[in-house]
Amino acid sequence: MRETSGENRRRSQVSAGIAALAGLALLLTACANGSTAGNAPPADETTELIGQGTVIQVGDAEPELCLGPIAQSYPPQCSGPTVIGWEWTSVDQSQTVSNVTWGTYAVFGTWDGTSLTTTRDPIPLSLYDAMPIEDPRSDGSQPGSTDEAELTRIQAELALPESTPALGSYIAHGYLFVDVLFDNGTVQSLLDEQYGANVVVLQPQLRPAS
Repeated sequence: MRETSGENRRRSQVSAGIAALAGLALLLTACANGSTAGNAPPADETTELIGQGTVIQVGDAEPELCLGPIAQSYPPQCSGPTVIGWEWTSVDQSQTVSNVTWGTYAVFGTWDGTSLTTTRDPIPLSLYDAMPIEDPRSDGSQPGSTDEAELTRIQAELALPESTPALGSYIAHGYLFVDVLFDNGTVQSLLDEQYGANVVVLQPQLRPAS
């Protein structure tokens, strides 16, 4: 979806770099006076999920799938859940600089709450034809009824479970959209109870593959 310049101005800016990512997580999950959305959703170790992002490995560390902010450096800097079963020798379109190997892929796997275990070969994003995610709330065809001042207040106070970290948030079309790693509907239901339906909209970056 192509965002307007006004929407871009409302999007919460996350500074490039690992420090910014850590700061965002702290803001949204550890606010002393913020509202909490309750417990984290249970892990889903049977459903095959897909995540589209940058897989990165620094030296001998475990590969990680970056689904949030990426520092504009060379090599890039980012972090995310560990990818279990990843083999660089079995994928194309990767590069290595200064002991850092990375590439952008559609990664398929099951989620245990902290890591993604691969279930089939990844596909380079340059070759992956992703199915569009249709949501009338995000394309403006079904605008929300909450005013921007109230959404801004909620955005400032929102605190999610530590196991469901926010990757970023922005206000558009009368909603507060929040990108998260994974939610099976548990945290979304809690947010609906707390703020009302169709106010805060979670956008999981790990989604069912089919």
